[in-house]
Amino acid sequence: MDPAYVVQMKSKPLTLSGKVGGLFPAKPHSRRQRWEVKPSEMSRNTLNPIRAIVDGMKLIPNPAKPMISLSIGDPTVFGNLPTDAAVLQAMKDAIDSQRFNGYAPSVGYLRSRQAVANFYSRPEAPLEAEDIILTSGCSQAIELSISVLCNPGDNILVPRPGFSLYKTLAVSMGVEVKLYDLLPEKSWEIDLQHLESLVDERTSCLIVTNPSNPCGSVFSQEHLQNILTVASKLCVPILADEIYSDMVSSSSRVGHVSRVGHVSRVGQVRWVGWVMVV
Repeated sequence: MDPAYVVQMKSKPLTLSGKVGGLFPAKPHSRRQRWEVKPSEMSRNTLNPIRAIVDGMKLIPNPAKPMISLSIGDPTVFGNLPTDAAVLQAMKDAIDSQRFNGYAPSVGYLRSRQAVANFYSRPEAPLEAEDIILTSGCSQAIELSISVLCNPGDNILVPRPGFSLYKTLAVSMGVEVKLYDLLPEKSWEIDLQHLESLVDERTSCLIVTNPSNPCGSVFSQEHLQNILTVASKLCVPILADEIYSDMVSSSSRVGHVSRVGHVSRVGQVRWVGWVMVV
């Protein structure tokens, strides 16, 4: 006879109904009297203020004047920056080939990741396909980066003014958002003294947006180096949002913080986003 069974019998355990002689104690029965499906804490904490405003707007434009929308940062919605014909043809060819009818690798096709790596790789910051994760737009890239770097109760540093999605995603994960100031009198450079005062032992990452959203400013190479110096001194990793780096005027030159320091960078082209770990 199984020794474990003998021990159970000697201790007179309860059956499922609570009587003597069984091996397991009875579990209390629970019967709900009515439906009560509650929203999760994550859903309660999730709010996108831009969408709350834009989706609720019901305005009738003046037909006598051209409309300039200042709502969402997607120029393609209003007919600007149309997708190049070569890209459209490549998409059609891929569909017609039926070679990609199925689940792709979770981090993206190797050739696609290598193409991103080749485009952004520099001698001072070399990239390989293994450094690239393809995502569904830049929003997923941001969400993935925060979830990897942060635990509930941690905090992240976000520019003010800045892109609201960082707060939306962080708060939904139980991550505190600390806002550091940008200086309008210095072309919206980071107030590094204020930023440094916000860092504590639960600070998980520093968000650096360059070019700035929504200010449109471009940091100088000197300012980028100063940012890296502070982050290095405080041992805080940088999440570099450089999604608009290829959409500046011809007179501007964008310096990439991801090429001069150890950072995670997010970027996007049309529907595809990516995370680059440099």
